[in-house]
Amino acid sequence: MPADADSPSAKPDNSLSRQSWIMVLTLATAQLISWGALFYSFSLFVVPMEQALGWSRATINGALSVGLLVSGLTALPVGMAIDRGHARLVMTVGSLLGGSVLTIWAFTESVVAFYAIWAVMGVALASTLYEPAFAVLAVRLGRKYRKGITAMTLIGGLASTAFIPLTQLMIELWDWRTALLGLAAFNFLVCAVIHIVVLSGTYGSVEEPAAPAQATATPKLGGGKLLGQLSRQPKFWALLIAFVCYSGYLAAMLFHLVPMMSDRQVPMGVIIGAMSVIGPMQVVGRIVLMSLGPRMSSAVAGRIVFTLMVLAVFVLWALPTTPLVLFGFAILYGSANGVMTIVRATIVPELLTRDAYATVNGAMYMPATLTKAAGPILAALLWEWTGGYDDVLLALIILSAIAAIAFWLAGTPKPETA
Repeated sequence: MPADADSPSAKPDNSLSRQSWIMVLTLATAQLISWGALFYSFSLFVVPMEQALGWSRATINGALSVGLLVSGLTALPVGMAIDRGHARLVMTVGSLLGGSVLTIWAFTESVVAFYAIWAVMGVALASTLYEPAFAVLAVRLGRKYRKGITAMTLIGGLASTAFIPLTQLMIELWDWRTALLGLAAFNFLVCAVIHIVVLSGTYGSVEEPAAPAQATATPKLGGGKLLGQLSRQPKFWALLIAFVCYSGYLAAMLFHLVPMMSDRQVPMGVIIGAMSVIGPMQVVGRIVLMSLGPRMSSAVAGRIVFTLMVLAVFVLWALPTTPLVLFGFAILYGSANGVMTIVRATIVPELLTRDAYATVNGAMYMPATLTKAAGPILAALLWEWTGGYDDVLLALIILSAIAAIAFWLAGTPKPETA
């Protein structure tokens, strides 16, 4: 088996040291807060801002799209900076920027200012969320990076479960502006402190040197040269297409599920109940993957979950929208998306190269984030043109099917390396 290739007579030790576990768990705590405060909380401020400022829902959500676009555009330079050894600076500044944006947002009265601060928030998102943290673990944990990444996403996957009710409680007890200041304090006092302490140069030394990538033997190159080499491989483009299509599908579904189900006369209680299942199912999917350990590669896991994504949206399109169907969709979608986060973090070292992890991941994440920003808008336009969500769902089936086919092609080992 590949996991034992370099030591056939002994089973590799997959356990992490105490110091490494401290690093993983503290970074995971920062991920939980960053995702909860900077990303998931946004939707809870839309209605209070509509009422207080008189802005339209489209205007407010447009700022989120700007932030996601900037996040995508800055993913590659952020990745290159991390590969040059600046993870501590990048992630600490990202947390400080996120806290600053939330603070300024609390006092914003102008649409122009709101869009400007969300452009800055895009830099904070690219600098603090999973991609830079994954890069840190890939370097510092060596061959054991997958164990650390899985543990991190188990905790990070609870961000919406923890911060949506917490943020709503702060809004109800205080007001939306004061709630933003509370979220800013989390970033200043917890996330920035974790990043500046845990990512110090001497903390969390490499557990075990990483072996060369199994599928492609890539010489040690700088990020730019390595990208040039990888861009000549069909496998690179297949993975890129898979994650670009997946990101557009994910965002369109996430932001349109509530209006889609409302159009189908599904009671709001059932919709919220189904959506509340998605977060826990993400964690369940990751626990299952972690329990399988090295017995299931990221390539195999990816083929399964990309196929489940197609099945999930097909169920929603083809069957009457009963509570059972909606909850079935939520279970499929949540568990597949939970595993997908780990697949996205581990597939590059497994199928392409272990060199310049953050740069290569950033190159893939950048166009994927752009489609994530465009997905909700394009879905809304298609809904307007066709007058319903049936064609939107059909388009999402096609998009998810393209993603699945591309990943299956990318994830198939060459016969001589099998």
